[in-house]
Amino acid sequence: MLVRILVLLYLAGAPALAQTLCQPNASNGYRVRLSIKTALGNQAYEWNENEMFLFRATMAFTMRRYYKTETYNVDNIIVCNQTLRVSFWFVVTSPDNSTMLIPQADVEKAVSMSRHRINNAFLLTDRTLEFLGIPPTLAGPVNPDTPPWLIVFGVVIGAVFAGIIALLVSSLLQKRRKEKGMMEDGQDEEDRQMKGVENGNILDGIYNRGFTDDNRFTKL
Repeated sequence: MLVRILVLLYLAGAPALAQTLCQPNASNGYRVRLSIKTALGNQAYEWNENEMFLFRATMAFTMRRYYKTETYNVDNIIVCNQTLRVSFWFVVTSPDNSTMLIPQADVEKAVSMSRHRINNAFLLTDRTLEFLGIPPTLAGPVNPDTPPWLIVFGVVIGAVFAGIIALLVSSLLQKRRKEKGMMEDGQDEEDRQMKGVENGNILDGIYNRGFTDDNRFTKL
């Protein structure tokens, strides 16, 4: 009987204790602001008690992961001052003493460690699920699969081969132009000689009187 009375007294005092521990602008508390409609548009879900339970469970997981212990549960995550625009304050209590709050610095480190897991749980990002006072996580540096020196080497080798190919093509074009010019000069010379013969002009060779029009060679 005494145990039941103590349990009832504890349950009756728990809300008052939680209200005392979790207050806006509390020294060890954080404000959370969600922009579900902005992030998901027409596919936005309604924020309700189930979503709040998921948040508390996610934060309990975050604290377990940070401290590497399994003693945290949803009862250690106290939420207060919830608004319709989906914002609220929360604090984390110690599993060993429900009246003692976890320092704000430890909560911040725990959130930063599991930030992507928290975001994924609600289909949001650092911009649409904000822990006010905790800076957003920065994307890690991208390590390329190919070493930078190999990329530079490939670029240099490619430039060298491109230069060699350009030089060979240029030489080949010049050679073809030269041969074409020689052929055109020979054709012009041949045409000039043929034109001279047609006009009765003898350009080269021995004078042949058999092809002259002199009347002295046509008289009987």
